[in-house]
Amino acid sequence: MKIAVSSDGLDLNAKVGFRFGRSKYFIIVDYDTMEFEAVENPGASSQQGSGAQAVVLVISKKADTVLTGYCSPTAIGHLTSKNIQVVDGVKGTVGQAVQMYKTGLAQKQSGSKFMPEKKYNKINRAVLVNALRISARQFVRLLPVLIGVVLLIGLFNSFMSKELLSSVFSGNIAKDTFFGACLGSIFAGNPINSYVIGGGLLKYEISMFAVTALIISWVTVGIVQLPAEITALGKKFALTRNVVSFFLSLVIAVFTVLTVNIIGG
Repeated sequence: MKIAVSSDGLDLNAKVGFRFGRSKYFIIVDYDTMEFEAVENPGASSQQGSGAQAVVLVISKKADTVLTGYCSPTAIGHLTSKNIQVVDGVKGTVGQAVQMYKTGLAQKQSGSKFMPEKKYNKINRAVLVNALRISARQFVRLLPVLIGVVLLIGLFNSFMSKELLSSVFSGNIAKDTFFGACLGSIFAGNPINSYVIGGGLLKYEISMFAVTALIISWVTVGIVQLPAEITALGKKFALTRNVVSFFLSLVIAVFTVLTVNIIGG
């Protein structure tokens, strides 16, 4: 039986290497006689694929067990698929690690006797429960937004008429695009609401240019939040960013609609 120990040195007195793939050497120890062979790890100096090279080396040396400080799940999977036991969390010298393994202390200390069918096929209940909790918290945070969207749709349909919108948007593409960008810059709220308003405007045959400019400026320009932005980032930066974002919303809106028309036409 052969034991491969990641090592920082060339003999049994060397310290066990902390990382399986990055250790300078592997000491291949005979379980019964304690005779050993020191082998340089080709992955120690590699920028990428160090773990894979170390796995290949251990397999080529026909090791039955690996003792190391830390071994990645990927490397563990490859080793255990070849029936090579992996014990990590091992400290001390190489010789001490082997003796501890013989007495069973190494397995008890690390708790890392990995079996592939347990690690990769069995669902971890704690992880599943934690994922469900996170999903529930995200839904609770999103719920007010969803309620707000439903209410906004109702308000928009109740108070916005085609006649009112026609008096605001004249049908002139240039003016409507500019006015749409102005509205988006002034309004405050969740970006999702801009889609609701944009959909309502399209329903009443408002120009796609105006609606696109409104949505873009809603997300990128924030007149209401400007005082807070000035406080946090400085007056010059905040003003410059908002002005540039406003004019870019006009340009992007025009190019977006023209591109959609070309693709669709």
